[in-house]
Amino acid sequence: MPIGTAVHERTFPLCQSLNYREWSGFYAVSVYETHHEHEYNAIRNAAALLDVTPLFKYMIAGRDATRFVNRVIARDINKVAVDQVIYCCWCDEEGKIIDDGTITRLEENRYRWTAADPNLRWFRQNAIGLEVQIEEITEQVAALALQGPTSGKLLRSIAEAEIENLKYFRKTSGKIGGVPVDISRTGYTGDLGYEIWIPWQDAVKVWDALMEAGRRFDIHPAGMLALDVARIEAGLILADVDYISSKKALIASQKYTPAEVGLGKLVHYEKENFIGRKALLEEKQAGPRRLLMGLEIDWNEVEKLFDQMGLAPQTPATASRVHVPVYKGRDQVGKATSTTWSPLLKKLIALASLQPQHATPGTTMQMEMTVEAVRHKVSATVRSLPFFNPPRKTKTPI
Repeated sequence: MPIGTAVHERTFPLCQSLNYREWSGFYAVSVYETHHEHEYNAIRNAAALLDVTPLFKYMIAGRDATRFVNRVIARDINKVAVDQVIYCCWCDEEGKIIDDGTITRLEENRYRWTAADPNLRWFRQNAIGLEVQIEEITEQVAALALQGPTSGKLLRSIAEAEIENLKYFRKTSGKIGGVPVDISRTGYTGDLGYEIWIPWQDAVKVWDALMEAGRRFDIHPAGMLALDVARIEAGLILADVDYISSKKALIASQKYTPAEVGLGKLVHYEKENFIGRKALLEEKQAGPRRLLMGLEIDWNEVEKLFDQMGLAPQTPATASRVHVPVYKGRDQVGKATSTTWSPLLKKLIALASLQPQHATPGTTMQMEMTVEAVRHKVSATVRSLPFFNPPRKTKTPI
């Protein structure tokens, strides 16, 4: 049975829909109201506060901490400065992704590592022979994501920390509501945003301070449904949806390399040996078997399908995580893994895993669509990712 996060006593009264999901053993709000429209609009037009505490979190420390991190991840941690955050993935010996997440370099040999799935056993297996301490701190550190175009101004008004000049994927420390916190300029929305790392027992104080100060910045609590739409617009992958961890995969085709899910740039082949390096070097020579691209579905054809059924056109109520075949002529050349209606772009879009020869932007293909239990095909055009990438996301100062 799931348990409440550090701010559950605040999110529960606000969750009018009582629509929850289980996330890593915790209750996570899917949507606070009956529809996620206002929450999505807060992400894109104001400020949204999301409880992301269920992320798995680890503290890595010790004389060999840097050597350990470099052994596990595909990126070169030696290029990362103190107070810098990186997004990375880590693979098995076959070069297949186990998980992805962020690592914050807190000190020369001290790191905070986040992940989607439990990784403690894998980390400790690969720390043998090294002087490194690995501690899971998931239930010691709460995390709130403050996202949206007014999030920076909100933080500047309340945080006792250097916010104005905080660069993209950098961390600062300070206080909010008298509580010591770390603040990183990171997030999962593809917009201007921050993640706040808080001692578990003080998370409610920080939530209250942000919600109180956020009134004049039109803050809204937001749940997972709104986040799903935003992350697809931003071209951000989701474990168990856009790829399967190699630890969970049942067959070879469910396993993905970094290059197959758009993370090829996060593999530093030239660094010291890391897990999966040999296999990834071989793939680099041969090329990936598939590529992650965007699809823009022809809305006129969608409308026509509904019209033929005597129905008004319907946009999906929520983002879909159901895999859907994609065709070129009569041949299946890939699959859409995440699909959503983008309120901002006014388009039906998808993330898709495609054969490389059919992944050129501008290529037209067909995507399966079901209307009234009848399967059809509609045209879809290949697009580069992300669909949405506003300058404010990385601009400094804010």
